[in-house]
Amino acid sequence: MSQTTPPEGPIKLQLYVLGATTPNSIQAINNLEAIRRAQPPGLLQIEVIDIITNPLKALADGILVTPTLIKVSPAPTIQIIGNLSMTSTVLKALGLSITRDEDG
Repeated sequence: MSQTTPPEGPIKLQLYVLGATTPNSIQAINNLEAIRRAQPPGLLQIEVIDIITNPLKALADGILVTPTLIKVSPAPTIQIIGNLSMTSTVLKALGLSITRDEDG
């Protein structure tokens, strides 16, 4: 069990994917949704951005690899690259508590 204190306000996240039907994109979306469901309602605000349909936003945000998760706020901004399958690592990076055995 993590000793991390959850943030009081919402955490704004942006998940950049390459098409919503590629295997890594699907896995990242599903893994992030599972993380959201395990947290208090309203804590995570998630925006999924497909770089095929919105390449200029990805370019402006410096996205070179997908899937990439960006914690926009609260500060500090962080990036997590990959399909988010290592749940405990993602939770720790986001400053969230591990509520159960997420990786097992």
